[in-house]
Amino acid sequence: MATALVIENDPSDDLRRLGDWLTEAGLELTVLRPHAGDRLPETLDGFLALIVLGGDQNAYPDAAGVPGAPWFPALEGLLRKAVRHRVPTLGVCLGGQILARAHGGLVALSGAGPEIGPGLVGRRDAADNDPLFRWVPLLPDVLQWHRDEIVELPANAVLLAASSRFPHQAFRIGDRAWGLQFHIECDADMIADWARSDSDVLTELGYDPELVVQATTAALADVEEVWQPFAMRFAALAQGTLPDADIPDTGIGRTLPLLGQ
Repeated sequence: MATALVIENDPSDDLRRLGDWLTEAGLELTVLRPHAGDRLPETLDGFLALIVLGGDQNAYPDAAGVPGAPWFPALEGLLRKAVRHRVPTLGVCLGGQILARAHGGLVALSGAGPEIGPGLVGRRDAADNDPLFRWVPLLPDVLQWHRDEIVELPANAVLLAASSRFPHQAFRIGDRAWGLQFHIECDADMIADWARSDSDVLTELGYDPELVVQATTAALADVEEVWQPFAMRFAALAQGTLPDADIPDTGIGRTLPLLGQ
């Protein structure tokens, strides 16, 4: 079975439903938990894909230049190698922010405040030629839970989805690395845990935690309808079974050496 490397940055945000979808599509998942002491590999040799999950940390250093987590500089390096060697890559929420920073993007505390709960994002025209997003509907359902945002995309990024308050909701770098600002992996239990841990934030926003959980749970079927096929296309790309006609020719990375060379 093909193997994908998964980086879990925070125990509160694991693979959940995304893991089920990827394994059902034929990917074996090797999960590393640097928050628990696992060391990141120096290369992606032997892995067909890289998935970087979310977390409560900041993707940017603090005022003293200390990274949001000790392993983030190494993770950024691994994400740069993934793009350079055309390893299919997916960054979710914090993972998407780290992907953006690794390639020159800017992440900061959002001036629009936290974005929490179920919502919609708008697909951009560039998604029509994207191997994963071309089948995503114009207004896909998503789950949001973030206080930081990507305020400036990398110069070589393609914007794929946006919203009025947070314009950088999804993007692609090269021809096979995607970043999502929103969550697709959550189940009801995960959201309930987040609502408990962020109860002060919800109170400040005037949100009833119980209603947030109820609304999110009600949206899970719609989220699955859109993002399970998306995950299956990502798995097919990693396994080399996605038709070549569905992969845009960006001209990036076509002449780079194979991993390990």
